[in-house]
Amino acid sequence: MFVACCLVLASVARAQDPTPVTLEQAMANPDWIGRPVESAWWSWDSRTVNYTQQRTDSNVRDQFQVEQESRGTRKLTGAQRAEIDGAYPVSDTQGARMAFVRNGDVFVRELSSGRLIQVTRSVTEEASPQWSADGQLVYRSGKDWFVWRPNAGVTAIAPVKVGKDPAVEPKRDTLQQQQLALFKTLRDDVARKQAAAAQSRDWRAEDPTQASPSAYIDGNFEIQSTSLSPNGRWMLAITQEKGADTGRETNTPKWITETGYTEPESSRTLVGRTDPVNQQVWLVDVQAGKARQIALDGLPGIQVDPLKDLRAKAGKDPLKGSRAVRIQTDGDDSGTAVHWTAGGDEVAFMVRAVDNKDRWIVSLAPKGKFDSVAAVSRHRLTDPAWINWNFNDFGYTPDNRLWYLSEQSGYSHLYLEGKALTSGRWEASDVTLDRAGKQFFFVCNRANPGTYELCTVNRDGGSVRELTSLKGVEGYAIAPNQQRILVRYSGSYLPTQVATIPLNGGQATALTDTRSPEFKSRTWIQPEYVQIPSKHGAGTIWGKFYGPAKYEAGRKYPIVFFVHGAGYLQNVSQRYPAYFREQMFHNLLVERGYVVMDIDYRASEGYGRDWRTAIYRQMGHPELEDHLDALDWVVANKQGDKDKAGIYGGSYGGFMTFMALMRAPGTFKAGAALRPVADWAQYNHEYTSNILNTPELDPEAYRKSSPIYYADQLQDRLLIAHGMIDDNVFYRDSVMLAQRLIELRKTRWELASYPMERHGFVNSDSWYDEYRRIYELFETELK
Repeated sequence: MFVACCLVLASVARAQDPTPVTLEQAMANPDWIGRPVESAWWSWDSRTVNYTQQRTDSNVRDQFQVEQESRGTRKLTGAQRAEIDGAYPVSDTQGARMAFVRNGDVFVRELSSGRLIQVTRSVTEEASPQWSADGQLVYRSGKDWFVWRPNAGVTAIAPVKVGKDPAVEPKRDTLQQQQLALFKTLRDDVARKQAAAAQSRDWRAEDPTQASPSAYIDGNFEIQSTSLSPNGRWMLAITQEKGADTGRETNTPKWITETGYTEPESSRTLVGRTDPVNQQVWLVDVQAGKARQIALDGLPGIQVDPLKDLRAKAGKDPLKGSRAVRIQTDGDDSGTAVHWTAGGDEVAFMVRAVDNKDRWIVSLAPKGKFDSVAAVSRHRLTDPAWINWNFNDFGYTPDNRLWYLSEQSGYSHLYLEGKALTSGRWEASDVTLDRAGKQFFFVCNRANPGTYELCTVNRDGGSVRELTSLKGVEGYAIAPNQQRILVRYSGSYLPTQVATIPLNGGQATALTDTRSPEFKSRTWIQPEYVQIPSKHGAGTIWGKFYGPAKYEAGRKYPIVFFVHGAGYLQNVSQRYPAYFREQMFHNLLVERGYVVMDIDYRASEGYGRDWRTAIYRQMGHPELEDHLDALDWVVANKQGDKDKAGIYGGSYGGFMTFMALMRAPGTFKAGAALRPVADWAQYNHEYTSNILNTPELDPEAYRKSSPIYYADQLQDRLLIAHGMIDDNVFYRDSVMLAQRLIELRKTRWELASYPMERHGFVNSDSWYDEYRRIYELFETELK
C-alpha cells in the first residue's frame, strides 16, 4: 500500500534520462505524456472505482475500472459499461438507494442488493435527480419534471405555462357585459361551458390517477428554468421578459472551410452593449395548479445603487426602484444552484444583482402559506468591486439547517446558519456533507496558497483537520458506504490521478499512474516556490522560479517572465499546471541559459478577496507592479540580468505583455503577446463588467486598462500571435492594435496569424510555430 508521502514523491520525475526536452517534443500532442484521469467515481459497492481517459490520438474517451484492494485495472466493454454506476450519484436519506444519470437516462441502484433499475430510456437528456424524505425520486427531462416511486412507476408533473389560465373567468369589458345581459341564449351557453369546466376540475382534484393541472403565469414572460421540490408538491420557476434585447452578436469569419468559402460564425456580444435581462421568481403550487410571483424588492440593499456616482458623472438617470437581478439556477452535473430540503417544505436559491456587487441566498417556506409566503434573505454578500463567481456553494443539512460558503471575511469560508465553521487567511471550496449530516468535507489551502488538501470540520464546530498530504488535491467523492474517500490529485509533472483514503484520513492508496514511461524517465526541473516582498503594499507575491541546478560564478542570466492567463487563475500551485507545455518550454529555456519566473500577480486565484479585487477599475496596473517587484527580486537573488529581461503569456497574459512593454518601456526588451486583449471594450460582459463596469458608464476605467491607448509608448520588440477564429478574445483585438501600430509608424513588431486556431490552440503544428517564434525572439533580443 502506498502511503501519502509516497504519492507526493511519485510526482517527482526520475533522473534516469538526462536528455533535455526539445521544442518539437514540448509542443507535440500531449499523448506522449500520458493522458490524465478526467473523471472518477465509486461503484455502488464501494469496492471499485470507475474513471474516464481520452484515447491516444483520438477524441474518443474510454472507461476503466480499478479494484480498490488489488489495484487491478480493466477497460470496460460496451456491455460492461451498461452495468456500472454514473458519476455524481445522489443517495436517499436512508442510504438504501442511489440515483444517477448515465448516457442521459436516470437509473436507481439498490445498495443492499446491487439491483440496477433503469427509470428512463429516452432520447431526451434527463438531469437533476433528487430524493424526498419518504423515498420518492424527482428528475427533469428537458424542461419537464417527473416523479418516480419504487412501487408506482413514473408520474409526469404538469408543466408551467405562460398565458391566461383557462380556469379563471376573464374580466369582461362593457361590450361583453352588454351581450350577456341582452341575450339569454348566450348566457345559458356560457353557463354550460363553465359548468363543464368546473366538473373537469373537480374530477381531476378527486382522482389520484390524473395528473395535476398546469399552472399559468400571466404576462409577457418566457420561462428560463424550473426546479421541483423532492416531494413533488412545489415548483420554483424563473422567467424573464419575452423577446428582451440581449445585445447584438458579433460574427467571427472561418477562413479555411470544407466548402471553400469564408463562413461567418455567430459569437458573443460585447461588454455593455445591453444590460443583462431582469428575471422574476415564481412559486408554483403543483397540486392546485397555481403560480404567484415572489417579490424581491425587500432584499436588503436591493434598492441601493452602488454605481450612482458613476451614473451621475456619465450623465445617466439614477436608477428607480430595485436593481435588476439574475437567479442562479444552472449547475454542473453534480448539482444545481436551487436547493430544497428533503421534505420539500423549504427552498433556497441565489439571487445576483446584474451589476454583480450583491448576491443573496434567499429562502421560501411555502407549506401552509402559499398565498402569503415571502422571500427571506438568509445571507447577503456585498462588495464595492464585484462578487466572486466561485465560493458560493450552499445547501441544507438533513435537519434542514442552511450552510453556505462566503467571502464575507475576505476569504472563502464555511458557515452554518451564520456561524463560521472555518476561518483564517486561506480558502475553503468544494463542500460536501456526509450522509449523517455530522461532518463537512472541503478542499483547503491552509499550508500556503498553492498547496491544496482535503479537509474536514465537525458540523457543530471545532478544529479543521487535513485528511491528506498530497499537496495537489483537485476534488474528491465519498464512497456510498461512507468508509473511504476517492481523491483526485496531481503534481507539477503529474497529470491528474486518483487515490483513496479512509474517511477520517490516514494512509492513501494510489490507484492510477497514467504517465508514459518516456515522460516519467526524463529529468524535469522542479519549480522553486518563492515568496517575493511587494514594494507596493501587496504583502507577499508568490512565484514559481525555474533556474539551473548550479549557477556560474559572476554570470548574469537573461530573464524570461511567463504570465498566466484568465486573470483569476492560479499557476503557482502544486497541482499539474494548465500550462504544462509552457512548463516544458521553461525547462528548455533553462537548459539554454535563461532563468524563468512565473508569478501569481494580483487578481490571481487562491489569495482572498482583496488580492482578487485589487485590479478594480485599473486592470494591468497592480499586476505590472508585481512583475516589476519580481524582476528586481530575480536580479537580487538569482543572478538575473535586468538589462536582458523578456516577458510572454496568452489571453490575460498577452494583455499583460502589452501593458509591460507599453507602460514600462525599456524594462522588458522583448515580449510575446498571445491571443491578447488589446481593448477591453471588445471583450464579453460577464467577465469585464465586473472589473471595469461598462464602457458607457465608466469610460475612464476602460481607457486606463486597455493597451491600445498606450501603444504610442512601445519601443521594444513585440510578437503578437493570435488564432483567427478565436471566439473568446477575438482576432479583431490584434487587428485593431496592428492598425494602431501602423498609424504610429512603429517598426519593432510583428503579427503571426493562425487561420485554424481558436483561443486555445489544438494543432501541434500551430503550437510549434508559435513557440519557435517566441524562442527566436528571446534568442535575438536577450542573448
